[in-house]
Amino acid sequence: MDFFGREVELRELRKVREIARKHARLTVVTGRRRVGKTELLKKAFGDGKTPCLYLLVTRKTEKVQCAAFQQEVEKVLGIRIPGKCERFKEVFEEIMAASVSRTFTVVIQEFDRVDAGVFGDIQGVWDDYHARSKVNLVVCGSVNRLMHKIFFNDAEPLYGRNTGKLHLEPFKVSLLKRIFKHYHPKYTQDELLVLWTLTGGIARYVDLLMTNEAFTVDDMLATVFGRITSFIDEGKTVLVEEFGKDYGTYFTILASIASGRTTFAEIKNELGMEVGGFLTKLEDDYSLITKKQPIFEKTGNKNSHYQIDDCFFRFWFRFVFKYQYLVELGRFDELRSLVKRDLGVFCGYSLERYFYWKFVEETSYTRMGGWWDRKGENEIDLVCDDEFAGKLVFHEIKIDPRRIDLKALKTKAEVFFAKNPELKDRRVSYRALSVRDM
Repeated sequence: MDFFGREVELRELRKVREIARKHARLTVVTGRRRVGKTELLKKAFGDGKTPCLYLLVTRKTEKVQCAAFQQEVEKVLGIRIPGKCERFKEVFEEIMAASVSRTFTVVIQEFDRVDAGVFGDIQGVWDDYHARSKVNLVVCGSVNRLMHKIFFNDAEPLYGRNTGKLHLEPFKVSLLKRIFKHYHPKYTQDELLVLWTLTGGIARYVDLLMTNEAFTVDDMLATVFGRITSFIDEGKTVLVEEFGKDYGTYFTILASIASGRTTFAEIKNELGMEVGGFLTKLEDDYSLITKKQPIFEKTGNKNSHYQIDDCFFRFWFRFVFKYQYLVELGRFDELRSLVKRDLGVFCGYSLERYFYWKFVEETSYTRMGGWWDRKGENEIDLVCDDEFAGKLVFHEIKIDPRRIDLKALKTKAEVFFAKNPELKDRRVSYRALSVRDM
């Protein structure tokens, strides 16, 4: 797929590179796997203005890894390193020493795979050279909890050494539409909704669908649930390594949430065990779930629901993990039929999240979120507050516009104001949103 968007990120990365001509920079780049970090860095630094060395950290031993790094350093930077380097400290010191007299970029990919014992060595070399160096050092990792621990935990050797941080987000909804129109100019809104539901704007997944010319709903599902596909194993590929030996429990929790059991009690009953610690880690360490409360809620956690905000993982756990037995039997036609049967209901929440991110990009609302009462009798899909303008907008969101009832929405809003009387002075409006408004 062609490179689209990311203009702000490209501009900032190249600006840092220019600063590094005089003052060494160490930039931390994070973002979930498949979001497009590698392609962004290649685009930013592959213009030939300064040499750029890419070092990919793998699971090989440090000795084997350093031998490969030594070859890359000599080939890309022309630095002749005597003997054989067996420790990363030796390679890194040669790089930093060379950067005293010349400027270049070094990108270390999958930095979160570096053995923790090496971080102290990196700190020592960086502290010795960075004041005189002209290196533009970029370290890139996908496991956000590990990258945060490495650079932002004051007990770690590299704490405070970075000079900048960039967290790469999925494609914005406007960019996703632009990409889809480029490849499929006459796309329908239903097709756009399914594209968003399957990918959530994650670059790798968008690329797989576009380059496979999977533009219609049927073609998208055939690409996802086919005999030659990378989608089927994607959840395990991305998450098993992060979760370790407890991945089975984490997967079951995520599947439960994706299937609609979103309260603490529902999840606990589904698994038949204590799940509080697992939920906390999924939210705080892995950033895979969010504990949502009604907008303007003032009390504790009694009215909370857990949601998977990553569209792809929500889809994968709802349909791939749940029906793994059909995958193993190769019954893909039956699986696609099941998905098509349930896709309309499943896409409803995806549509709500689409409009949430659309408003984040386009509007000046100061607060947004859903609202529901504790009995579950009244629920408003999206409430948008513009505190500075004194406006409050209630949204009813349905895929089919014929199912929208603004009269019922106004009745729910009355219940909302009974719970939040301090907001009654806001100028209120009601809006219907459907797939047509995407």
